[in-house]
Amino acid sequence: MPIDQRRINGPDVSIPYYIYSNLNKKSDKIKHDFNIRNDKRSNNEMRKIFLKTGIVSQAKGSAYIELGNTKVVCSVFDPRELSNRNGYCSQGEIYCEFKFAPFSCQKRKIHQQDAEEKQYSLILQRALEPAVCLHEFPNFQVDVYAMVLDNAGSSLAAAIMAASTALANAGVPMFGLVTASTIGIYDNHYLMDPTDTEEVICNTQPDNQDDFNHGIITLASLAQHNQVSEVFLIGSIDTNSIIQATEILTTVNKDICPVLQQCLVKTIMKLHN
Repeated sequence: MPIDQRRINGPDVSIPYYIYSNLNKKSDKIKHDFNIRNDKRSNNEMRKIFLKTGIVSQAKGSAYIELGNTKVVCSVFDPRELSNRNGYCSQGEIYCEFKFAPFSCQKRKIHQQDAEEKQYSLILQRALEPAVCLHEFPNFQVDVYAMVLDNAGSSLAAAIMAASTALANAGVPMFGLVTASTIGIYDNHYLMDPTDTEEVICNTQPDNQDDFNHGIITLASLAQHNQVSEVFLIGSIDTNSIIQATEILTTVNKDICPVLQQCLVKTIMKLHN
């Protein structure tokens, strides 16, 4: 991989200090008490949300969101004409770029997009497209950039909500706001808004249990219209658990929607005061 000589690159591999905190630990297996979460939440409780618009002055619209310790900033820029097109396109397009900051994860990220970030970029695009009035700007493209500053779990859901708010802040015509939430499944336990540690646990299958129910589901929806815009699932989850998790996420997304609406109302009131 070519290296940018103008950039001061950090170490390719770094070791977090906390692995030395308990040297006498004999078992390396993941242990977790699902009745008591580390942040004292119940299994069906979300972390507190902080949302603010107008963070990036150079962008047409921007939003910053904190979902517990997960921090994401999103920028939306003015529409630009589609290049390298032979004919006229009657609908506009959305280009989304999802990126983890190099220091945001336990394992350091490089400045180029990896496979996971490219996949999240496509999911972000698919989640936002149904909410945007693409026919309002034919032959033009709107660029959306999401940067995760601190990944403490559910970063994709946070990025979707920040991007939706940033689009509204930029004045892009939309059918409604997109809300998103994540749930982790481990056997018969449902962990709403999992942290990064809980995501690792839910993605881990116990030994000698082939049919073990585990995985993570992220659901994005337009709560105002009762429509689902995107579902992203990883792991091995049976159909009944998927249906139950989808119902939980849909309800949670409806509860989150007023938070995004109030943030935009406050932004407009500040402009008029």
